[in-house]
Parts: sequence; structure tokens; C-alpha cells
Amino acid sequence: MNVIQGKTDCKPMETGYDESRIDHLNKRWQEMIDRKIIHGASYCIAHKGKVIAHGSIGRNNAMGTDTPMQPDTVFGIASITKTFTATAIMQLIEDGYIRLNTYVGEILPQFAEKPFNDITIWHLLTHTSGLYPDGGCFPETAPPDQWELINAAAEKWDGKGEFDWITHGISAGLRRLPGQEWQYASFGFTILGEVVTRVSGQNVHDYIEEKIIRPLKMSDSGFYHTKDTASRCFIGSERNRDYLAKIISGEIDNRKGNGSVWDNIPGTSGGMHSTVYDLVRFGNAYANNGRLDGARILGRKSVEKMSTIQLSGVPDYCWGANEPNRLYGIGFDIRHGLSFNYSDRTIMHEGAGASSLDIDLEEQLVAAWFVPFDEGANGWSAEPLYNVQNIIWSGLI
Repeated sequence: MNVIQGKTDCKPMETGYDESRIDHLNKRWQEMIDRKIIHGASYCIAHKGKVIAHGSIGRNNAMGTDTPMQPDTVFGIASITKTFTATAIMQLIEDGYIRLNTYVGEILPQFAEKPFNDITIWHLLTHTSGLYPDGGCFPETAPPDQWELINAAAEKWDGKGEFDWITHGISAGLRRLPGQEWQYASFGFTILGEVVTRVSGQNVHDYIEEKIIRPLKMSDSGFYHTKDTASRCFIGSERNRDYLAKIISGEIDNRKGNGSVWDNIPGTSGGMHSTVYDLVRFGNAYANNGRLDGARILGRKSVEKMSTIQLSGVPDYCWGANEPNRLYGIGFDIRHGLSFNYSDRTIMHEGAGASSLDIDLEEQLVAAWFVPFDEGANGWSAEPLYNVQNIIWSGLI
């Protein structure tokens, strides 16, 4: 078992954490690698504001090449991006420009007409807008896909005027009335990205970089790769490898886009990359009431609001669930029950593929881990996500 150690601030025992549980965690990673559940793992754990564990094990690619996963491996954080989008929205609320109950139609005219005119910022943040959810959530044979609707319209566009991606994206209408049901709708967070752009007057990617990423010194995070971050990325496919190689060589400047309509569509539902160390810095800011190392990204009351259960009696049937009362915060998932061993004041978000960011506000324990699924996961596995969370939290003394 070859575990590569990253940078830490202190020994686990100095914060009241049992170091033997890290040894067990590494053992379990290796077992999952051997069973082809994951290709490898990169992880970082902080307790009481101090990084106490940071390491990696396994392969840094899905190609079968024996290059090691690194503690500073860069990866696409997928839906963990949504927590950054929610943070940006809460900043604009704190600054007095919008409210949680502001109707989206007050900002985006496409939402001012029925059946979209009752959708609020809060609905989008809590996945209760009624917009069609992500593919695979429900067993419909051909549910409307916002991205396909936009792409089909883009192929027919004559290039004149401004391409109205929002109208095309919502052209399928609503699956449910606002507030009626929890449906995981990534497209809603793309809309929230456009809200940030319109309200702030600054492109949302640049806004998140200026207002969140740079203040927290998250040097390996963002929507655009540098040559350095591209060179440290997990390689998921040949196509991915070739694209990253063009960034590294300078052939592609991904900040400039490729001149298509997609350049103007926010990547705020899942377009960021990061490292586990950077994600822990973001989580530590939340664990410290919105501040870290002299930087302020939010006030204490906003953190409290975002970590408070927002829904009551709203059912969730996504992915085969039959939950009559879905627990959810503002842009963060809140899950209680037999699968989870953390405190009730824990907020988290999973990233497809897979990664997780868990922030226990009561224990001030923050953990981020990247565990790219291998063939044995059959597309998704709870073992490197939920089971691992229980291992990490078992170290608290």
C-alpha cells in the first residue's frame, strides 16, 4: 500500500482526533482499489481549523496507466460547484441586491411569464422550482433535457442577434409546480449563475473567482484551467487527456472559449475544478462562520441560514427514493438517518464521478475526498462516499 502524504498543519491528536482511524481509512481505500470500486483516492481532513490528514493512494487516471494519484491532483468537482454558486447568491443577498424570495422573473424576463412566474431564488437553491430534473432522476423514457433543447436550437440559429439560451432551455415547461416536490435540477443552478451575472454586472465565473476563490487562497480552483492545473488533472478518458494536453501546450486558452453559444452559458451547476485541499479551505470558512485567515466570504447569519433545513413536508422521489420529507439547506444537502454518522449540523454536497465535501459545523470537522469510480462501482457506489464518511467521523475523540 503506497500512500503519498500531502501538507498538514499538525498531528491529529493535537486537535483531539484518533490518528489510527486515518490508517484504517487508507486500508479501506486500498481494498476498494483492489476490488475496482475506485481508481484511487485523494483526501484532506481538517479539525478545528487545522489540516490533520492529507494524502492519496491509487491511480491518477482511468486509462490503466500506473501513474499515482497525488494529494494535489486536480479534478472536476461537478455538483460541488453548486455550493459556490449558492455562496455567490448569498453574498448578493447580504449586499442587499436580492432576497431569497425574489422572483426570478424580476431579473430574467423569460421567467416573468407563466408557468415560471412563481419561481423564486429560494426554489432554485432548494431544487423545488418544478423545472425538469437531471436525466436519470425518474423513469420517463424521454424526459425533456434542457441541454439538448439548447443544443438543437443552437444548431438552427442563424447567428444574428443574441442567442436566447434561457428560453430554449425552459421551453419544455415545468414537471411540477414550484414548491411541490424536491427534484434535483442542475439547470436551476445554471439559471442562478445568470442571476449573479445580471445582478452583479460581472460574469459569474469572474465573480466567484474574485469574491470567493481568491480571498480563500484556493489557488488550484476555478472554471478555467491554467497549464499547471491541467498538468495535474485526473485523466478520465482519451478525449479528456487530449484536451488537457492542448491547454498544457498552449494550443488552447480555455478562458477564451471556442466561439460557440456555450461560452455564454454559466458553468455554475457543475463546471469547476479544484483539489481536496482547496475544498477544505472553502469548508473551513463555513465552519468558522464565513471567515478564514482574515478573509470574509459570508456573515454568520448567512451560514446559519444556509445550514438550516429549508423544506417541510416536501417529498423526494428522485433515483427511486420515497422520502416524504426531504432535508435540504440553501445550496447544500442536509442528510440525517442511519447512513450518516456526523452531527445534525452538517452540510455536504456530492460531486458526480465521484467526490464529496462534508462540513460538520458542530464538530468543526471538514473533509473532502475525490474517489473516481472504477468499473466495479457500476456507475455509483455508496461505499467510497457514505461508508468513508463514517470512517472519517469515527476519529473524533
